[in-house]
Amino acid sequence: MTDPKKEIYVQVAIVLYPGFTALDVIGPYEVLGRLPGTQVVFVAENPGLVTNDLGSLSINVVKHLDEVPGPDVVLVGGGPGQADQMTDGALHDWLRMVDRSATWMTSVCTGSLVLAASGVLSGRRATTHWGALDQLTQFGVTPTPERVVIDGHYATGAGVSAGIDMALTLAGRISGDDVAQAVQLLIEYAPQPPYNAGSRETASGDVVDTLFTIFGPDNSKESD
Repeated sequence: MTDPKKEIYVQVAIVLYPGFTALDVIGPYEVLGRLPGTQVVFVAENPGLVTNDLGSLSINVVKHLDEVPGPDVVLVGGGPGQADQMTDGALHDWLRMVDRSATWMTSVCTGSLVLAASGVLSGRRATTHWGALDQLTQFGVTPTPERVVIDGHYATGAGVSAGIDMALTLAGRISGDDVAQAVQLLIEYAPQPPYNAGSRETASGDVVDTLFTIFGPDNSKESD
């Protein structure tokens, strides 16, 4: 008899591209990959080693987009490389195709801009990193400054670390609250940050100035 804990009934496809932000995808990977019966696959337009925005971490993507035609959950992370994924092409075609059958279409940080540019978020509410929130309006999306936004079968997370919150929210929808909370306990997700500077509303003006000085206004949307 097949062990129900091993049987795959939910496939999660995480999209990677050069210049992705690691925590955008690794946080949700840790959460969703722990759910019983869930298989997580990394997909890309160009499979192989895909390097993150810091240039020191690579993930080996073994599946081309076309090899994963019907995932149950799709996740697109953000990162500086997102800017190169905004032109209509193979990735956007794939996102529109899988959107027709996927149970959930999700994003973290500026990954929602890629979803928006493909057209699947048109007329929806969504969130992204605070530094990029206003850009959603260019694609007919209503920007919503919440940490996690669910509208229909679309779940979007705000900047970087919000991907864990989004994934736990999704885990509750997929496997139930008890399982989601068990995963939260397993990964000991109980944030106690040493500073109250994790959002634009709580960070002081000096912190914002430091952020812009170090990373620049164009890159600030890729850092939490």
